Amino acid sequence: MPTITAAARLRRRMTFSPNGVSRLAEDDRSADSRCQCGGTTVKDDLRIVDAHHHLWDLHGAIRYPWLEPPYVSRHGDHSAFCRSYLPDEYRRDTSLHDVIATVHVEAECAREHDLDETRWLTELNARHGMPNVLVAHAWLDTPDAEEIIGQQSRFALVRGIRSKPVTSAGPRESVRGQPRTMQDDRWLRGLGLLEKYRLSWDLRVPWWHLEEAAEVAAIYPRLPIVLNHTGCLWDRDEAAIATWRLGMKALAALPNVYCKLSGLLVTGKPWTFADNAPIIREAISIFGVDRCMFASNVPPDTLKGSWDFLYTNFKRSVVDLPRDDQEKLFSRNAMRFYRIEVPSADGA
Repeated sequence: MPTITAAARLRRRMTFSPNGVSRLAEDDRSADSRCQCGGTTVKDDLRIVDAHHHLWDLHGAIRYPWLEPPYVSRHGDHSAFCRSYLPDEYRRDTSLHDVIATVHVEAECAREHDLDETRWLTELNARHGMPNVLVAHAWLDTPDAEEIIGQQSRFALVRGIRSKPVTSAGPRESVRGQPRTMQDDRWLRGLGLLEKYRLSWDLRVPWWHLEEAAEVAAIYPRLPIVLNHTGCLWDRDEAAIATWRLGMKALAALPNVYCKLSGLLVTGKPWTFADNAPIIREAISIFGVDRCMFASNVPPDTLKGSWDFLYTNFKRSVVDLPRDDQEKLFSRNAMRFYRIEVPSADGA
């Protein structure tokens, strides 16, 4: 029996809406990347660079306060992933897909352990061959900010820094101008240090701060910036989507800003293709196919579905795009942004 690819099988199961957003046929709501051909499971051959994930060892020396009781976050009880998550489990979770490299993003350890986390991840890479590159943490507004940024930059795997500014609890509140916000002069000067050390910035703010983030990005046009989690659109009412859209367009107008297609969690609702495929496609339309990259954000996003579930739905959301565009979204853009070198598909 001829071998068929999972992508071809998915195309036969997709219908397309008038605006070009693909949707799953009504009679098939499963999310299974496996293609059964003569009783054999065939791995999808689309190469993947997972542009955002985390690892942690809760039995080790590094503490993660947010992974300790009471296990409550914006999305409710997150105790399900408050356990060690290490390379062997990650590889089992991704075994049906061709993951060629990964980007580890700092996992909010106790901040006295920032350098320890980078050192531990470097050791994991030496033992397990992953993660391939790191986004570390450093505060931008402390007296030792440049010292810590400099030390992080000297780790061979470090490509960038994620340092979250202070944000408000909701769209009707403001923290503008307070310490460690995106208007704080000391914080802004610290952000500028990333250029000096040839580091990128992983930008993580909720949707109601995106226009402010665009103001910051415009100050540093040579600083590579990547927006985390599709702008953290945790609410999907009309007002939220309208504000998110304005912020996304403001950021996309700046050529140094990219977007990670991840973190598509809606408070109080399950992850559904119907809810998230249109958001994925709109984000790609706004930023362009050359400045978006898919990412798992596991373990946190496993609150809504497994790694396989997430990536199978990611693939479905862009199954109608040309193969070249899919390769950009799933691997090549992340490789370019994070300066990742992997062997070519033909082994060269």
